[in-house]
Amino acid sequence: MTSNNLAPLSPDLIRADIERAFAEDIGSGDATADLLPAHAKASATLTCREDAVMAGIDWFNACFRKLDPEVQVDWAVGDGDRVAAGSVICRIQGNARAMVTAERSALNFLQLLSGTATATAAYVAAVAGTGVRVLDTRKTVPGLRLAQKYAVRCGGGHNHRVGLYDAILVKENHIMAAGGIGPAAEAARRLHPSLLLEIEVESLDELQQALAAGADRIMLDNFTLPLMREAVAIAKGRAQLEISGNVDLSTIGEYARTGVDFISVGALTKHVRAVDLSLRLQLD
Repeated sequence: MTSNNLAPLSPDLIRADIERAFAEDIGSGDATADLLPAHAKASATLTCREDAVMAGIDWFNACFRKLDPEVQVDWAVGDGDRVAAGSVICRIQGNARAMVTAERSALNFLQLLSGTATATAAYVAAVAGTGVRVLDTRKTVPGLRLAQKYAVRCGGGHNHRVGLYDAILVKENHIMAAGGIGPAAEAARRLHPSLLLEIEVESLDELQQALAAGADRIMLDNFTLPLMREAVAIAKGRAQLEISGNVDLSTIGEYARTGVDFISVGALTKHVRAVDLSLRLQLD
């Protein structure tokens, strides 16, 4: 189950993210913003200080509009666009108090999600020409999984399962508890026949068992390069193969050239470095 559809997330979901962010940041009110005149107007310029891929514009906009419905936010770029260091990416006009209060939450969303998109784009570039699809994982910031998975799509990656409910991934603990790969697969098909069935394997013997069990996709966990190539030859035409474990920018290209279908990278969403953004405001 994979997707790289760039359709925006629902406004209700984004509003819920904003409500949580404001609850922890604003609380009972912005004591510092009270220093500004209540009706003062301001303008602001947002600059990206490094090369990046943008993601999170809807969250950024929603932060400002939550506090000032009349705010004007004019973007020079869109989600999924690459921007060069020093680029002015948006301009804002609105109530000064609302602007300074919303600023931190808005930037937090944009810098985090753009960081995810930028990291994803680097991994996607590293496998260019191989046909391999780069997948995310469930190793996400709690409460922001759908936002981060959207950002992965902005960077050209694909989504693995969203959660524990939309696909089956049978791992070593499931196999042990079920009594083996065959029994685990049989139970999965019986209980959830419409869901994608993926089985994680740690050896070529387990790969053969997973193929015999009729897995749709098989995850090769920490296989060496020679074993990956052998697994591809064995599974060709019988099941999709995914690589997981020890994947970084120095290894993903070699892994992709083995002929697998997918490579999942937890670092896309758990080792994120925020993009460097600068918002400068002036009173009108």
